[in-house]
Amino acid sequence: MDVGVRNGRLEDVGALPAFWLEAAEGTDRHDDPAKAVALIERDPAAVLIAEIDGEPAGTLIAGWDGWRAHLYRLAVDPARRRQGIGTVLIRAAEERFAKLGAFRADAMVLHDNVLAHHAWGAAGYAPQPQWAPWVKPLS
Repeated sequence: MDVGVRNGRLEDVGALPAFWLEAAEGTDRHDDPAKAVALIERDPAAVLIAEIDGEPAGTLIAGWDGWRAHLYRLAVDPARRRQGIGTVLIRAAEERFAKLGAFRADAMVLHDNVLAHHAWGAAGYAPQPQWAPWVKPLS
């Protein structure tokens, strides 16, 4: 199986929210095409899309704000899980971050998403008990 990784493009915008709805575990996000457009226009290299035979198999957002490297939206097509696609995406993100000068990456992983815990743990990531994200919903 040959997995290719490419950056997001504006023509992906329509498909991304639907893919995340199906492939992202426990999502409660308010995804819409306008947000995907804004992300791709701002930093197209942040959106990583894994493909097999030209079909999307997974995504990962590798956000870089110039200071920190953030990983979120690791989502793999349920029919293609446990085939190394997540690993390929994580490595591609780490390569991006290394080129940008990042020294550490953090991943947003839901506590209850045990399947994701295995993928992130296998890639060398671990929760840090000394802090947790503090969140405030914005209206």
